[in-house]
Amino acid sequence: MSRFLSRNTRELIPYVPGEQPKDKVLVKLNTNENPYPPSPLVMEKIKDFDLRDLRLYPNSEGAIVKQAVSKYYGISADEVFAGNGSDEILAFIFKAFFDETEKIGFPDITYSFYPVYCALFNIPYIKVPVRDDFSIDLSQYPKDLKGIIFANPNAPTGIYITPSRIEELLKSRPDTLVIVDEAYIDFGGESCVELISMYDNLIIVQTLSKSRSLAGMRVGFAMGCKELMDGLTRIKDSFNSYPLDKIAQIAAEAAFFDTGYFNETRQKIINTRQWTQEKLLSLGIQVTDSRANFLFVKIPGVSGAEALSKLRQEGILVRHFNSPRICDWLRITIGTQEEMEILVEKIKKIMAG
Repeated sequence: MSRFLSRNTRELIPYVPGEQPKDKVLVKLNTNENPYPPSPLVMEKIKDFDLRDLRLYPNSEGAIVKQAVSKYYGISADEVFAGNGSDEILAFIFKAFFDETEKIGFPDITYSFYPVYCALFNIPYIKVPVRDDFSIDLSQYPKDLKGIIFANPNAPTGIYITPSRIEELLKSRPDTLVIVDEAYIDFGGESCVELISMYDNLIIVQTLSKSRSLAGMRVGFAMGCKELMDGLTRIKDSFNSYPLDKIAQIAAEAAFFDTGYFNETRQKIINTRQWTQEKLLSLGIQVTDSRANFLFVKIPGVSGAEALSKLRQEGILVRHFNSPRICDWLRITIGTQEEMEILVEKIKKIMAG
């Protein structure tokens, strides 16, 4: 470690992304990527892009993406902020609205990047335990929090909270900023987007990485009242004025335009998730009621670390979190129907010893 690092940097415990193996594996189910390629329209638009235009800077606001989101959700473009993936946007949110003077809160089991942002920006925080069934109890969050953030559906559990329950939170906490991370909302939930016109204390964050198969493009967006989005722009323009390249912007626009392909592929994933869930439950495996493009499972008689290792030996990559409450659970991305059939057979083999 370099002697020039600041104390804050030396003490950071960075987020660990899911493995991207160099060697070909039989089934890759560890990073919640979409098993289907991007829309044919996306690929057509990229193919037709005039590469000579790369000499010019892209639109600094990601205007093409903002307009696409605006049209899709029926909101004003002023209520949209476009950025280089939802992770960067989340970082901007933490920096824009919180500091060392007031606490924020999030579930003890949720996206593990949240505490990393807090450490990076010196933001005090509390973790509020989820219930034994992994559901989030919003009534347990202290009244004095400056902000509350959670993924919905939650990660890695897949548990979903309805917009009506989130609206109750917004009503009861008008001075608390509520951030809803909807990275997985398209796989069985309902977005809270209709609430942004009624509550100035709500920010919704989404990504095109999951349901629109653009993880390699790094495109995300936030939605909220204009004043909140202006705050994110202040941070962006103090960090990187051009977070979205030209190709990413036209790809994102095409992905929103091709609703037929979007609905077809996400329904395939939902159907395969339901099929896999039923098969695993029939084997006596614990499975949460996930509304995401993954399942959270506990295989009886096998520790999480052991199940992870044995599946890898069988050529299957899944995700394990070495956290006390969930150390015996695995998060398994929903792949194609064929991939999930292979998974089920390999799990049967492991359970048989």
